[in-house]
Amino acid sequence: MYQLFIANKNYSSWSLRPWLLLRQLDIPFAEELVTLEKGGSWEKYRRFAPNGLVPCLVDGDTTVWESLAIVEYLAEVHPQVWPSEKDARAWARCAAAEMHAGFGALRDICSMNCGVRVQLAEIPAKLQKDIGRIDELWCEGLRRFGGPYLAGEEFTAVDAFFAPVAIRAKNFSLPLSETAAAYAERLLQLPVMQAWIAEALQEPWREADHEEELLRAGAILEDLRQ
Repeated sequence: MYQLFIANKNYSSWSLRPWLLLRQLDIPFAEELVTLEKGGSWEKYRRFAPNGLVPCLVDGDTTVWESLAIVEYLAEVHPQVWPSEKDARAWARCAAAEMHAGFGALRDICSMNCGVRVQLAEIPAKLQKDIGRIDELWCEGLRRFGGPYLAGEEFTAVDAFFAPVAIRAKNFSLPLSETAAAYAERLLQLPVMQAWIAEALQEPWREADHEEELLRAGAILEDLRQ
């Protein structure tokens, strides 16, 4: 059985992606949650991940790090990870890779925190550019492939890659078109997403750097965490 090493569910958007994909596709795995440490977790995570980061997938003697590599490794055995149709599969891979490599302003300003609602102090141009591009991608996928997911009728890896954005969209009240906002809500209502968020709200750990990022972003409206 696969082992998936992840960090705190409240903060770790990277961990959410393969975890959600595995759960939504009913692929069995053992979850190994290793908490973040103040000042960095490099040495702690190096015990199982060569790059000292999460997520990390272990399959017997094979270790796979980086979320995009994990997804491609899984797809070799589980073809439902990507869309079955060639055009949709190509688009989904491009969109997932763009999410993996880009949207730095969104990551920097709107840090993932599952239980906290924030009123942004402002939406600078670089953040608005990221929001606009995400909206454009989501609407394109839904239009081209018919929905309800980005590349067609079935949930695939591209949806998993954008799942943390759905959490950010709600918690930071990001301005999205009606179509994009409906898609974000669709992701949030998935039972497996609800399970992740519920478990995140119960976590007792607080990591100072992530908490400070929220305070820099704007005013805290609500904290739903235990």
